[in-house]
Amino acid sequence: MTDEFERRHGFPPGTNEVRPASSNDQTAARALAQAGRVPADLVTFYDSIGDITWADVGNGYFLDPASDVLLRLQARGAVDAGADQKVAIGSNGGGLSYFAGPDGSVHRTRTASLDEPDLDKVADDLRQFLELLEGSLTRFIADGEPGSL
Repeated sequence: MTDEFERRHGFPPGTNEVRPASSNDQTAARALAQAGRVPADLVTFYDSIGDITWADVGNGYFLDPASDVLLRLQARGAVDAGADQKVAIGSNGGGLSYFAGPDGSVHRTRTASLDEPDLDKVADDLRQFLELLEGSLTRFIADGEPGSL
């Protein structure tokens, strides 16, 4: 399988995993909850999942660990976009970032710049976003195309 991947994509496979949460991840998730700017389902997610790294699915899909989300929130605050503030939670490896809104919706930047980000809603909530990620993985395994998430 490794040889086929490298032949098909021109580079060896990298890390692809859904890492279970450690006690440090769970502590960071509780701190995020106390910060009050993240949706409850994201805190619940981080209580079980440390992070997602799918480096080889298209350009890659990454949901950052709670500790990284917390550090970014403490250092830069939430991003002011539209009617509310959103918290950066990951990226697609192609320069676009994902943000969670206080209502649980997930948004993606249109460009790689975070100076004045234009965001598009990609999911109504984290569950729908994770289902879209799963669909991207399924498509990539089937035909090598991850879709446009």
